[in-house]
Parts: sequence; C-alpha cells; structure tokens
Amino acid sequence: MARMYSKKRGRAGSKKPLRTDKPTWVRYKAKEIELLISKIAKEGKAPSQIGLVLRDLYGVPSTKLITKKRVTQIMREKSVAPAVPEDLMALIRKNIMIKKHLERNKHDMTAVHGLELTESHIKRVVDYYKRTKKLAADWKYDPAKIKLMIE
Repeated sequence: MARMYSKKRGRAGSKKPLRTDKPTWVRYKAKEIELLISKIAKEGKAPSQIGLVLRDLYGVPSTKLITKKRVTQIMREKSVAPAVPEDLMALIRKNIMIKKHLERNKHDMTAVHGLELTESHIKRVVDYYKRTKKLAADWKYDPAKIKLMIE
C-alpha cells in the first residue's frame, strides 16, 4: 500500500536482528535495568531517549530481551510514564514549529499544507489513543493549552 499523501511505497531500512534469547555478555540483571529506567525517566527523558542511553552508556542492546517488558511498560509500573505518548508529543511539537514558521513567513503555502497534514495526523493519532485507552476519553487537542504545556 502506498503512503497517504505521497504516492511512495514503503521505506527500506535496517532491521533489528531476530534474536529471542538474552545476550550472555550483558552485565545487568532485569531488576537493575528497571531501576536504571526509572532513574533516567525521573530526569525527564522520553522512552526512546532512555533506550539510547541504555544502549550507549550501559551497553544494553534491548530491554525487551532482558526484562521481557518494553521501556514504556516499565515506566508505567514505576509511575513515571508521560501523560501524553511520545509520538503524539513529537507531532504536537512539529505543529508548533510550523506555526512559528508561518508567523514569520505568512505566504509560505507549502508550510500551510504541512500544517494541515500535521493537524490531521494529530487528530488520527488522538482518536487511536482514545480508542485503545492510552489517552483519557475527555482529552482534547487544544493548540493553545498544549503550547503552554510544552514550553
């Protein structure tokens, strides 16, 4: 199937190795990794950033192989998970950046189109998260309130 707004097909890229057993060379136990995740999350890092820190600084290739849980699951158990999912927050930040650009460049019609696409993407993602109960049913996307929350 093609992408929604461009007629391009899928993206080629590197894939993770299909490994199901725990690597023998990892020094950390599952409980230690969970404590590291909660410590890093309290510093204000997002789940993807936590994975990068664990990979680069602590030599943990995959938390799911060792702990049998994803980083966000561990964050939810420790009550340090963000209220808004990370991908939705990235879309909202992108939307704010496009709006700032449009304040300076009012005649940039390409940016206007990008803003429309981003807002429709946000609405679709919010609907999905409400349906899967990752967001509250009464949560609304209000650009003015969200801008204050991010800044």
